[in-house]
Order: sequence, then structure tokens, then C-alpha cells
Amino acid sequence: MAVRLFLVVSLAVCVPAAATQASTAKPPRFHVIAHVDPGGGYSADVVGERHYAYLSSRAGAGDDCPAQGVRVFDLADPSRPRKIATFGRVAGTWSEKTIVRRVHTSDFDGVLAVTSLQACSKGFGGFALFDVTRPGHPRRLALVRTEPRGSHEIWLAAARGHAWVYTAEAAAEFALAKESFGFHIYDVSRPRTPTEVGGWSACRDLDDCTPLSAPGGDHRHLVHSVITNAAATRAYLSYWRLGTLILDVSDPSKPRYLGRTETGQGSAHSAWLMRGEKILLETHELAHGRPVVWNVTDPAHPGRLATVRLPARLHPGGAYTGLALADSVHDAKAAGRYAYFSWYGQGVALFDLKNPGKPRFVTRFRPPPERDRHGLLCSGESCTAVWGVFVMPRYVLASDLNSGLWVLSRPA
Repeated sequence: MAVRLFLVVSLAVCVPAAATQASTAKPPRFHVIAHVDPGGGYSADVVGERHYAYLSSRAGAGDDCPAQGVRVFDLADPSRPRKIATFGRVAGTWSEKTIVRRVHTSDFDGVLAVTSLQACSKGFGGFALFDVTRPGHPRRLALVRTEPRGSHEIWLAAARGHAWVYTAEAAAEFALAKESFGFHIYDVSRPRTPTEVGGWSACRDLDDCTPLSAPGGDHRHLVHSVITNAAATRAYLSYWRLGTLILDVSDPSKPRYLGRTETGQGSAHSAWLMRGEKILLETHELAHGRPVVWNVTDPAHPGRLATVRLPARLHPGGAYTGLALADSVHDAKAAGRYAYFSWYGQGVALFDLKNPGKPRFVTRFRPPPERDRHGLLCSGESCTAVWGVFVMPRYVLASDLNSGLWVLSRPA
């Protein structure tokens, strides 16, 4: 495991007052606090809780599946990340997405982690629950198989004395198998004995199914990702070509359709809420897939506010999975009026959404390209592929598939 430490030094220099005022007008920037390359394979998403970072992992090409699990880093001193544990290593699987949240139920009071598990070939697929109240000593509580395939992305919510896991299994929905779909809800209030309590499908419940054959393009209907609001009463499903679908999940056993963003945008990948949960950020995993800003105050009629675009002077580098996705956006997070996007080859891009209808580019951080050793990204070449971003009170976490974990200053 390679750890790189970075120190920002301030020099006291006597300068005229006018020069001092000019210097304070410089635009904000990301500064690297630390970098850790855990090695062994690709990194995936990153999430933070208290002063800990949880770095998930992804499989390589073909059967390159080293099962790196979730690496836990202590960031009490963010300039010196210290690996303290690993969990979620199930042979033949990769754990792309992890959510960590404090949970209080009648059966569990502590910090709970859920990580998705996908099989590299025929094998186990689902999710695993861990008690990470003491992050240096994670304890596995349950291993849950999901059908029709392992959980691709996943969400954990706690409210009203309960906790739920929401799975996105990225399984295309066909009319000939209406009971085979990818969005399911599990009650994990007793995390040692999770119980499936509900699910929903555009094919089964709206009769909007993937066509068996269609000329050109990607016509699949599938749940790629899911988030909920803080109260766990609404779920936002990134439904690939169908846009983002909004459900009432206040009764998890009876999800109810409320509305959706526009169809036809292509590959709705993930979403994030901001500004009092009135604004939705929607990303698209396709060439030049631009984030879209929506007003979801009325979930039955989401209003399109803006498309987020990088300045023309910024150019991506490298390739991703052999497709022209280097200029595509993977994920979104927000803090206050600022939106943070993990933009694959572009790095981490920061936008000011004080006026949601006119996003203003602030700055970006692009890790230096690293050689791809596992054949998935830019085989044999060097490229940047920023997968995840997570905003902490004092710093920002970013993950690059090739180079691992980056700890950045918050520029805004």
C-alpha cells in the first residue's frame, strides 16, 4: 500500500495592500491533503463516516476478481491516512458500493455498513451487512442473496426506528418475466435477520418493459441505482433509459409511483438530492453524459432546470471500458449550494448551484493518469478514472479506479 503525504506551506511575505486584496480574489481550488494507493486491484466508490473513509473495490476484466472488499482508513489526521481494517471479502465477488450510516432500532444501536456483492462468474450475488461501530473491528452480521442477480448499487436508510436496505440489481425487465426485476426493499432493523418487505418494477407495475428486440440504441429498462430522502419516504430510482423514477416508500411493503424525469435522455446512472431535497442531480453514463438539474418539489411533474457543462477548455484524457466515457459523469454529491461530480477522465468537478438554473463551474481536481494493470479501463495505457466522491465536513474524499483514495481540501 503506497501512501503519499502532501503539505501545503504558507509563506509570510510583505506585499502591498492592493496585492493582498488581489490575492484574496483568486478562485477556490482543491488541494491534495493525502493519497493512498491500496494496490491489489481496482478501487470503486468511497464513503465517509465520522473520521473514517470506506473504499470499495471493483473487479478487473474477465475473471480478474481479487475480492479486495472494503478498505477502512482512519483519517483522524487527514494528512496521514491509516488503514485499520478490511471487510466484505467474499471469494469470487467484487464490492463496488458501500453505504455507512448510524442506525438506532430496538435491535441495533450503532453504525451499520451495507456493501453490494456481485459475482465475477457464477457465484454469490447480493449484499452483506456489517457492524462498524468500531471501524477497526468490523463484524459481519448477515449475508443476503438477491435475485435475479447480485446487488449492483445499494442504499441504506434509517428512520422512524427502522432501517432498510434498497437494492439496485441492474437486471433488465422483460414482459415474459414480470416477477424478475431489480429493485427490492429489505427491512434490516434486525440486521442479523434481514427480511424482504417490498419491491417495485416499471415492467410489472406500469407495464413499461424492455422490448425483446429494438433497432439501434440501448432500450433497456433497469434499476441501476437508488437513493432515498432523509425521512425514507421517497425513493429515487435511476432507471437507465426511463430517467429517474420517484416512488412513495413511506410504506415499504407498498411502494407507490409518483412520477419521473424525462425519458430518452439515455443511461440514467445515479442521483443526489440537495437544497432541502427540492433539487435532484441526475447523471448519465454515456459518451458526453451531462448531469441534469431537476426541481422535484412536485414529484409528479419534475421540472428540468439546467444541464451542467464543463468549460470547453477542459478536455478528458484516456478511455473507459473501451467506450468514449472519459467525458461522462459517474456520480454526484452535494453540500450546501455546491455540487461535486465524479467525472471519470475529468476528475472531480465542483459547481456552484446558488442559482440551480445556471450552474457555475468553480474548479476541478484531476488525479494524474495511472497505468491500467487489470485490462478494464484503458488496457496497457495510462488514464484517469474517478469513480466516487464524498463530501466530509473538513475535506472531500475521491476515489480513482487506478490510483485509489484521495483526500482533498474543501474549496468552498
